[in-house]
Amino acid sequence: MTAQLIDGNALSRQLRQQVRERTTALKERGLTPGLAVVLVGDNPASQVYVRNKVKACEEVGFHSVLERYDATLTEAELLARIEALNQDPAIHGILVQLPLPAHIDDKKVIEAISPAKDVDGFHVASAGALLVGEAGFKACTPYGCMKMLESIGLKDLRGKHAVVIGRSNIVGKPMALMLLAANATVTVCHSGTADLAAMTRQADIVVAAVGKRNVLTADMVKPGAVVIDVGMNRNAEGKLCGDVDFEGVREVAGWITPVPGGVGPMTITMLLVNTLEAAERLRP
Repeated sequence: MTAQLIDGNALSRQLRQQVRERTTALKERGLTPGLAVVLVGDNPASQVYVRNKVKACEEVGFHSVLERYDATLTEAELLARIEALNQDPAIHGILVQLPLPAHIDDKKVIEAISPAKDVDGFHVASAGALLVGEAGFKACTPYGCMKMLESIGLKDLRGKHAVVIGRSNIVGKPMALMLLAANATVTVCHSGTADLAAMTRQADIVVAAVGKRNVLTADMVKPGAVVIDVGMNRNAEGKLCGDVDFEGVREVAGWITPVPGGVGPMTITMLLVNTLEAAERLRP
């Protein structure tokens, strides 16, 4: 068996076209979705990420604002700027790029964003809404993973066992909540879980989101399982790779996401979807 690829690039293009069409319809009613991206400091990876987010906004017809600040910006100054964006009617979504400089409390900044504009899906109100099944914003990377599962016919996961390797608030926990909402049985692990392989070999779906190469190998995968690789690492040759031993696991799994070209493109796409939905809630 050789696994079928879940093509994140192709699915992303499809979803962005839908966003573009819905944005055009909103503009005809006099409303342009607006996203503000705030970058503090000069982290090279963060600069690439925010540039790609702003470019994606432009491609689908959004109004976008990129605010760059020196790493010396105080926490109070950043919180004041967020409050101003909360009050700006032209801005429907606010994203503060993480990580922030050490002197700024990430959690305090995230919680300062209005839940109505929390298009990154990190606010406690967004997590709470997800937990009780109410309308809110889903964290972009897990949301993208769920869309990938839907694309291969797995929307209602009743009777499926999913294992999430990675317990972070950014991916692991929101991913587990979304899988639970889709009626899956969910086990959350991490790279140090005792006998991790015993857990993953039972799973119909494995989501690897640790940030560690080869955390999931072929002998750890149930034949025919769906494997979603959220990791972003570099191998010994410097090439991008995920958390999964792709070449080995693809010979056992039924479906697998590649790195690059899998989950990565979907993260920004779901940010666009969230921003559009924030604007649509205000449509005239």
